[in-house]
Amino acid sequence: MSSERNVNGGELEPCGTDPVTGFYRDGTCSCGPEDVGLHAVCAVMTAEFLEHQLAVGNDLTTPRPEWQFPGLAPGDRWCVVAPRWLQSYEAGAAAPVVLAATNERALEVIPRKLLEQHSVDVPADPSSLDQD
Repeated sequence: MSSERNVNGGELEPCGTDPVTGFYRDGTCSCGPEDVGLHAVCAVMTAEFLEHQLAVGNDLTTPRPEWQFPGLAPGDRWCVVAPRWLQSYEAGAAAPVVLAATNERALEVIPRKLLEQHSVDVPADPSSLDQD
């Protein structure tokens, strides 16, 4: 298991496995030396966030198999680049954040209070939220 910490100072929890996220495609927002973009923020995709990112040239919806990137849809959990999340925040389109799965290195770019303002608790299996 990674020795990296989350923004709360605890063990970095998994962000998502369907699709498998992370710079290293290991399901976590680990940020090793190769990750110059800082894929540190575990965000829950929203249509607004995805549309904003597309508008600024960061297409997160089109699959790119050569990068093991499936393309994202609202509801997907994904490790996004900290400066890109901040860019969306500043445009009023911030995605919700899972703090326990967000790498503490995100704090190098994003003030803690902004992450906390957009924090959500998301169960590992979101289907448990379905109402029948």
